[in-house]
Amino acid sequence: MPDSRVMHRQLRHGLPVAMAGAGVTLTDATGKRYIDASGGAAVSCLGHGHPEVLAAMHAQIDRLAYAHTSFFTTEVAERLADTLVAHAPAGIGHAYFVSGGSEAVEAALKMARQYFVEIGQPQRQHFIARRQSYHGNTLGALSVGGNEWRRRQFAPLLIPVTHVSPCYEYRDRAPGETAEQYGRRLVRELFDAIDQLGGERVIAFVAETVVGATAGALAPVPGYLRAVRELCDRHGILLILDEVMCGMGRTGTLHACEQEGVVPDLMTIAKGLGGGYQPIGAVLAQRRIVRSLAQGSGLFQHGHTYIGHPVACAAALAVQQVIQRDHLLEAVRRQGQQLHDRLRAAFGEHPHVGDIRGRGLFWALELVADRADKRPFDPSARLHAAVRAQAMAEGLMVYPMGGTIDGRLGDHVLLAPPFIVGDDDLEQIVVRLQRAIDAAIGSVAHATC
Repeated sequence: MPDSRVMHRQLRHGLPVAMAGAGVTLTDATGKRYIDASGGAAVSCLGHGHPEVLAAMHAQIDRLAYAHTSFFTTEVAERLADTLVAHAPAGIGHAYFVSGGSEAVEAALKMARQYFVEIGQPQRQHFIARRQSYHGNTLGALSVGGNEWRRRQFAPLLIPVTHVSPCYEYRDRAPGETAEQYGRRLVRELFDAIDQLGGERVIAFVAETVVGATAGALAPVPGYLRAVRELCDRHGILLILDEVMCGMGRTGTLHACEQEGVVPDLMTIAKGLGGGYQPIGAVLAQRRIVRSLAQGSGLFQHGHTYIGHPVACAAALAVQQVIQRDHLLEAVRRQGQQLHDRLRAAFGEHPHVGDIRGRGLFWALELVADRADKRPFDPSARLHAAVRAQAMAEGLMVYPMGGTIDGRLGDHVLLAPPFIVGDDDLEQIVVRLQRAIDAAIGSVAHATC
C-alpha cells in the first residue's frame, strides 16, 4: 500500500504527483511532461492554466467567494444561466447548477419525478435506460447507469430500473441489416419495455447522446434518437439526455443532440462546462417542467450546499466565453477530422484494432484479439490497464476501460484532447498511442505464453 494519507481510488499503487499544467500538458514532480490526450476524463476542454479563466476566478474571489443559494442568487450565476439558455436546444429555459455530472443526473431524475407528481401523475415511477451506459456514481445515477462493474457490489442499494440494449453498431448490427433498420429494431425493443411497464407508469428514458467511458464513443445510428423522441412523446415520457461527457462542444457542436435533430426535456452537462477549473455541472430544463413546479409546490425539493457556487460559475462562464470568442467549436470539428484521419492511418489495418469510432474530439479504439471475428482479449489480461501504464510511460494520458462489451469482456481506449490541441500535438498523441498499444499487447501476449 502506498505511503499516502490520501485515500486514492487505487489503493495498491502510488501515483505521480502533478505539479503544473500548461496548455495540453501536465508536469509531475520529477519534471516529466504528459500530453493530456483525454482531457483527464474529457474535462479539460481549454487545456490547463488558461489565463482568462484564472483571471475570472481571481476576480470573482475578490468580489464574493460564496453565498448559500437558499439566501441569495449571484450575478455570475444569473449570467451563466442566461448564456447557457441562449445557446440551448429549443424550449430549454432554465439551468439548475450542481457540482458535477453525477449530481446533475441525480437532480434530473428527481426533477423528472417531481414534475409528474406536480401535474397529477404520481403513478409514474419507472425509469428506462441502456446497458453499457454510465450516468454517475451516486445511487440514483448508478441505478440508471448500465456499467455492470460499477453497479455490481452496490446492486442491493439501487432503485429498480429497466435496461435495454445500447446503440452499439460495431457489435450488434446484424449482417444484411442497414444502420436505419438496426436503429428501428432498438426502438422496437424500447417500445416493448414501455409496453411491459405500462406507458403511463414510466417517468423517463435516460441515455447518453454519445456513450462515453463505459463503451467508448458510441454514436447513435441515423434516425435512432429521433424515433426514441417520438416514442417518448407518444406516451408522455420525458427524454433525459446525458451529455456530461459528450456535450459542451466535445463532439463538434455545443450539444451533441444538435447533430441528431433531437430536443430533450432535461439535459445534464458538466465536464466541458467548466473545463476542470472548478467543480460544476448543470441540468438544463424545459420551461414547461420548471413552470409546473413553480405553479404547483413552488419549489424543487432538492439541493446541495455548493450548488451555484460563484467561483465555479465564474470559471464556467469564462470557459464558455472563450469557446465562443475563439471559434473553438470549429476547431473541434477541424482537429477532430485530423485526429480521425491520423487514427485511421495508424490503426486502420492494425490486427488488434477492431473499430475506430467517434465525433469531433471524442474518439475511441476498440481493441480485439482477432480482428476478423471481433473476439476480445481475455479479461484476465487486463489489457486496458496495460495500455494506460504504457501510455503514461510514454508521457501520454489516455482513458482506457475494460468491460466494453458487457461489463466483463472487451477493451477500448478513449481520446478526448483539449479543444486547443495543435497539429503537432495530434501527431505525438497518435505516435505515442501506437507505441503504448503495441507494447501493452506485447506484454499481454508474453504473459499468456
